[in-house]
Amino acid sequence: MLRPSYNDLIKVVNSGVEPGDEPLIQSRYSIVIATAKRARQLIAGEESAVPADARKPLSIAIDELYQSKVKIINDDNTPEDEIEY
Repeated sequence: MLRPSYNDLIKVVNSGVEPGDEPLIQSRYSIVIATAKRARQLIAGEESAVPADARKPLSIAIDELYQSKVKIINDDNTPEDEIEY
């Protein structure tokens, strides 16, 4: 089993959402897409928010999300290169 799990990642990402507001991430698909976008940014040369330790970009992206080092912006009008971290 992978650690952290999809459910763990979703809980961490949605932990900053105010009660009554819609969660940022509602499905496994959404968390996979968000993580893949961040991994592509890392491949393109973006600075990692956590130590890379010779890991693959996807592993780094998952770690960044789990440690809340990357903020997901749930806005369809936000270009991929403007995701904050």
